[in-house]
Amino acid sequence: MLIPVGVYNNQYFCCCNKIPMNYILFDDKAVREHLLPLTFTRPVCDIRIGILTIREKWEHELGKSVSVKTEEYLSKKYPELVSKKEDNIWINGSVLPTSGLVKAIKKLQSSEALVNGNVVIAINGSKAKTIKWKGDAFMKVERLWDIFAKNGQAIEDDFTRLTKGKKSAKVSPTNVLIGKRIFIEKGAKLECAILNSTSGSIYIGKNAEVMEGAVLKGPIALGEESVIKAGAKIYGPTTIGQHSKVGGEISNSVIFGYSNKGHDGFLGNSVLGEWCNIGADTNNSNLKNNYSEVKLWDYTASKPVSTGLTFCGLIMGDHSKCGINTMFNTGTVVGVSANIYGGNFPPKFIPSFSWGGADGFTTYEMDKAFETAARVFERRHKKFDKVEQGILAHVFSVESKRLKK
Repeated sequence: MLIPVGVYNNQYFCCCNKIPMNYILFDDKAVREHLLPLTFTRPVCDIRIGILTIREKWEHELGKSVSVKTEEYLSKKYPELVSKKEDNIWINGSVLPTSGLVKAIKKLQSSEALVNGNVVIAINGSKAKTIKWKGDAFMKVERLWDIFAKNGQAIEDDFTRLTKGKKSAKVSPTNVLIGKRIFIEKGAKLECAILNSTSGSIYIGKNAEVMEGAVLKGPIALGEESVIKAGAKIYGPTTIGQHSKVGGEISNSVIFGYSNKGHDGFLGNSVLGEWCNIGADTNNSNLKNNYSEVKLWDYTASKPVSTGLTFCGLIMGDHSKCGINTMFNTGTVVGVSANIYGGNFPPKFIPSFSWGGADGFTTYEMDKAFETAARVFERRHKKFDKVEQGILAHVFSVESKRLKK
């Protein structure tokens, strides 16, 4: 996939490495489709894996902010900022940065592209001359299950990235800290918790809280202002994004942020988007009874596809929620803004804006979904504005057409 020379105020311009660089992360469209429903509401680069999102990793490594080239309906929230004064470099938003990649990208001349096999890593201009990547291996998020399957290494990379040259804050002596790779940001609160980093690093974000009796076995990342509730058992590799609350038992899962799994119940080998809520005593299966390979719904194929994994749990898109005692089968995919409740196992694929459960679904009407989203945003002191509404309205329209086919 080659990204053309940019357009700014309807004028074409050339790139030149004699001027500073402006970086733009682009969606690899083939990858983006495989990452639905999570990419219905965000660019690929805003997927969280490790401690940071892919975008945040690149900004940290490049030392400056980046913009995004994504789908048109997302562009008001995630605009592409093309510069006339700087050299514009487009970087594949599904690729995680390494120091080697960053050095190679900064050396790209006009009309050069850095590639690895069929993957365009970065490009400066159009009709680019190919520069083959010959450095170390790098990570790329291509499928939904990559997010939790590759999360352990991503946490370790981010831990090194964020803690280099910094000193961890001190914590109360009521805690038990095991191992040396534990980092606590300022303002974090921990009492009577057990943190074991012998199997992987543990990062506790700014103003986060780990309540009494919680047991954390790394690698684990807890985002800013997030809470691990009393008596919780968190097994790595697990990431809990910012402004989230979790309890019960969690293993090898990623929660993007602004989502809650605040009660008892099991979440394993799973990914939750933003603004999700998991009801009390909800459990997901992450292993089939016959130990066979798990298949997962793929929007591109319109059917379940092989993951190559024995352990694979729940994928839930933004704004989706489930009631108490919900049971999710192995390898379940839930779209955007679905509301699931009732006994027995619901289907393994639940389309966006579905309302119901194992006994059947109706459509979760858009105006009702907007009302709920506005209340949830308000609880986090945010506004569900016209831009957010426009994104959900587009997803509603696209998914309604998909279901009619």
